[in-house]
Amino acid sequence: MLGFGGALEAPRSARFGQGSGRILLNWVQCDGSEDTFADCIHPGIGDYSYCGHNKDAGVVCFLGVRLADGASDNEGRVEILHEGTWGTVCDDFWDLDDATVVCRHLGFEGALAALPQAYFGEGSGDILLDGVQCNGSESNLKDCNHSGIGVHNCAHKEDAGVICRNTAHPNPFQVRLVGGSNYAEGRVEVLHDGSWGTICDDLWDLRDARVVCRMLGFDGALEAPGSTRFGQGSGTILLDDLGCIGSENNLAECPHRGTGVNNCGHAEDAGAICYTGDPLRIRIAGGSNDAEGRVEVQHDGSWGTVCDDWWDLRDAWVVCRMMGFDGALEAPVSARFGKGSGRVLLKYVNCKGTEDNLADCAHPGIGRYSCSHSRDAGAICYSGGKLVVDFVNDISLRIQF
Repeated sequence: MLGFGGALEAPRSARFGQGSGRILLNWVQCDGSEDTFADCIHPGIGDYSYCGHNKDAGVVCFLGVRLADGASDNEGRVEILHEGTWGTVCDDFWDLDDATVVCRHLGFEGALAALPQAYFGEGSGDILLDGVQCNGSESNLKDCNHSGIGVHNCAHKEDAGVICRNTAHPNPFQVRLVGGSNYAEGRVEVLHDGSWGTICDDLWDLRDARVVCRMLGFDGALEAPGSTRFGQGSGTILLDDLGCIGSENNLAECPHRGTGVNNCGHAEDAGAICYTGDPLRIRIAGGSNDAEGRVEVQHDGSWGTVCDDWWDLRDAWVVCRMMGFDGALEAPVSARFGKGSGRVLLKYVNCKGTEDNLADCAHPGIGRYSCSHSRDAGAICYSGGKLVVDFVNDISLRIQF
């Protein structure tokens, strides 16, 4: 309302001294998007004399952000303007989500790296923010959690920096697979500044592998191996703590600690097993008809089962559609259709229900799991028709199929 970019802090307890006159507002509840206080929830303007002036509320407003001492305009030490003076941000909790907010605020597409420990040199003046924890969707650092303006336990050797993703370079990373038995699997290596490096397997999962596989032209990923299954790489470990959601077009769009920032050794190099076409064949067995049974998956020429950990109707729905049915009526567990044989190939399957194949659902990957066949998952499918539900009386429902 006063023309600033936003607020850094909401001080209470009359930090700026006690006012006089009537206390006109109390119990104000804004969601932050309103244009005026009048649009916020409150009991109305009145005389709240029972609330003393020792509880007068205040604000600390936010002005600007800049990047300092980088080699180009898309990188540098993060500095913010407060009361006419530029200060820095401490790197405690500083990560790619925080850097993304800074970069988008400055007009870039996103962030490539969130760099700690005064990577772009030590700043001067006050350290204005510490403990910044953004979720990445905020429009300004002011909207992120932090310790409060000027509240910190840092020195300038901990000044935070960023490298932003320029619109001229929307796909900054190239990837390749090395050390596998075929072209669709291997250790994931990333090209950066003319050299190939590896990825640490901390937080590495199927969602990260899917992004790699799609970057390479595959349809998706079957597994996200860690612990150097495809041999140790060399050079720099370029990425650590990747947190892709799986729909990104490039690893640079995924949260990570920053290019070259890691706490790993090459014994933790990450890999991927990709697929093209229909990745998993499935069947249902042991039921009284062809629309129900134990879910079985074919992999490497052999049939195995699915453990019922996290198994629910959304998972069964994907299975049924893969089998040509319209949907699923039930997702039985505990080997209702008998125990299978062979390996338990999938566990912790967590579909949204809209996927075309079980391989596209969240799961730890195809593997050999310790889950007993007494917990084999099943599905009961349906085709045609629909469920009709109506009230019979005040307490009963009639369901027709």
